[in-house]
Amino acid sequence: MGKKSDTEVKMQEKNIMDYDTVALDDERSELVIIDQTKLPGNIEIIRLKSAEEIWNAIYLLQVRGAPAIGVAAGFGIYLLAKQIKTEDFDTFLAEFQKKKDYLNSARPTAVNLSWALNRMEQVVQKHRERPVKEIVGLLKAEAVEIQNEDIRVCKAIGEYGLSLVKPGDGILTHCNAGQLATSKYGTATAPIYLGQERGYHFRVFADETRPLLQGARLTAFELQSSGVDVTLICDNMSASVMQKGWINAVFVGCDRVAANGDTANKIGTSVVAAVAKHYGVPVYVCAPTSTIDMDTQTGADIHIEERPAEEVTEMWYKERMAPQGVKVYNPAFDVTDHELIAGIVTEYGIARAPYKESLKTIFEKKRRQ
Repeated sequence: MGKKSDTEVKMQEKNIMDYDTVALDDERSELVIIDQTKLPGNIEIIRLKSAEEIWNAIYLLQVRGAPAIGVAAGFGIYLLAKQIKTEDFDTFLAEFQKKKDYLNSARPTAVNLSWALNRMEQVVQKHRERPVKEIVGLLKAEAVEIQNEDIRVCKAIGEYGLSLVKPGDGILTHCNAGQLATSKYGTATAPIYLGQERGYHFRVFADETRPLLQGARLTAFELQSSGVDVTLICDNMSASVMQKGWINAVFVGCDRVAANGDTANKIGTSVVAAVAKHYGVPVYVCAPTSTIDMDTQTGADIHIEERPAEEVTEMWYKERMAPQGVKVYNPAFDVTDHELIAGIVTEYGIARAPYKESLKTIFEKKRRQ
């Protein structure tokens, strides 16, 4: 657990949108995050120094959301590199890779974790002829760029996503792909926030997202704090609101996109997509290119993390709400088949079926810029 002070435990007197989801305090050599497990009751800021604290924060979902995990990984591995006391490059590299592999084991499904850590290692490898102290400085610059890039990417995703809807539309979202999952704007919520700034007056429906309730605790919290018209619904109500004609589009984020367009997102997303297909509501997956894994051919190849049974049977309840000894299956994610997805919204445009071709085109556009 990271350390906190009394002055850093804040109640809702301050808007959640005023805080950085992930920040670097380089002077104190600390990774600073909002503890998202405490929201919405308390806005608690925690400071992380050790590899174990950073690993726990990622695993325990104190910091969560693919882009935010990537930013935290960048800052985290930089801070751990600062702790390596050697001037010998080979010794430094071996220790760096050990710490990198350790952090990478925290969340296997979120590709941004390995993406950011690999990107940081490339800095080390590229500058192996330089003094270790200079390499550490370059690592800091790269980590800062990862965060700045995240903000630019989310804004671009928002612009493309906004082109898919019109003022007054009803939008459903699942889990949290908002500012709390990124550095700013979010991915799935980026069109909503840009629309809010431009007077679109969207009506947003947020699934509660069992069992960790990211939709109830995080999405509804941040959207309401931003003045967005948001209505919280239970996960099994999505068909009801679509049947009533209240939903014009579904926007969700994701933790990994396969080369064929299958996407892994928070458990329950595939149910929403299947229901939306039945009612003729388009489903858009908002995914920065850092989340697209062209080396993973289909969703069947994505490793799905399984979480502790207690998240289903006990968490959030005053008393245990399931019989002792009952078997529990608790996958953190499910895979939405590409045939259920109307478009994958990236910072370089909107990919549509057939995704094997359109995603390649997205990456070609990225290489040209």
